[in-house]
Amino acid sequence: MRKIISSTYISLDGVIERPQKWTTAYFRDEAAAYARELLFSCGAILMGRRTFDGFSQSWPAMEETTGDFGVRMNTLPHYVVSDSLRKPGWGDTTAIPRDRAVAEITRLKEQDGQDILQYGFGPVTRTLIDHGLLDELRLWIHPVVVGPRDPDDLLTRADFAASFELADTTPFKTGVIIATYRPATK
Repeated sequence: MRKIISSTYISLDGVIERPQKWTTAYFRDEAAAYARELLFSCGAILMGRRTFDGFSQSWPAMEETTGDFGVRMNTLPHYVVSDSLRKPGWGDTTAIPRDRAVAEITRLKEQDGQDILQYGFGPVTRTLIDHGLLDELRLWIHPVVVGPRDPDDLLTRADFAASFELADTTPFKTGVIIATYRPATK
């Protein structure tokens, strides 16, 4: 069975939105090597509509600067949980309607192959956690305070709670720490 691994950037004050504005200064060789190893260990990418919109606009133009990482990002199968996505237009992309997300993601996990990488931390992650489908949460904790969060941020919702156990930590010279968590056993 394949694992689903969520990889998410987060600031010291819990901000996850608009990471392109506050993570770039911390993305050095160590982070690039880690991101590459993670991406190449996975055989598919899972995301929500907002993450898809950002990725599908930026990644096709990044192959020249990111080499085989960009090629892999663009050519892996992409699964997007969305009720409104009709014509994805980015490589091998499949839209999964929200009402079928749990069944389709469960089916994807049961297939043979490499793990599934989930980018973003929003409604799709919430669905994965709520239904016991998330196997690892890798938080890239950045040593920066960003400021106010979006009120719709998953981390600030009153009705969201989940427990995790620390499985690993990977510190970088830039001060970024990747904390790998697994759902807490009951």
